Amino acid sequence: MSDVEVEICEVADDEVVEAFARLIPQLSRSAPPPDAETLQNIVDHDACTLLLARDAGTIVGSMTLVVFPIPTGVRAWIEDVVVDDAARGKGVGATLNLAAIEIASGLGAKTVDLTSRPSREAANRLYRRLGFAERETNVYRYDPPS
Repeated sequence: MSDVEVEICEVADDEVVEAFARLIPQLSRSAPPPDAETLQNIVDHDACTLLLARDAGTIVGSMTLVVFPIPTGVRAWIEDVVVDDAARGKGVGATLNLAAIEIASGLGAKTVDLTSRPSREAANRLYRRLGFAERETNVYRYDPPS
């Protein structure tokens, strides 16, 4: 395993924007890569922690941890996990997830949730290996008419 380091993104500078321009197309065919303003809005949002994974100084992965209070307690969600194709199998995803779990726990979250498409077989194996359990639930999405 390489020496993957995870950091909290504080500023959406050119390096971060370039990394997302490379990473987001590997995550989604329909979502355009975010610009600097969009990324800075995420960085500045109280509920969000944008995590970056670096290998040999290069950004090779990212995820967004969202932690928010609701009447039943503090909730945490992991969203938009992406690891560069060239860095897969080096522990980047595991390192990102473990960092997110630690941060969420420190912010009072008792559990951490995420969703993953069944077709992402390697990611699903990783989540199970890290201790995530598949939940018996329905996931709904509302898309307002255009």
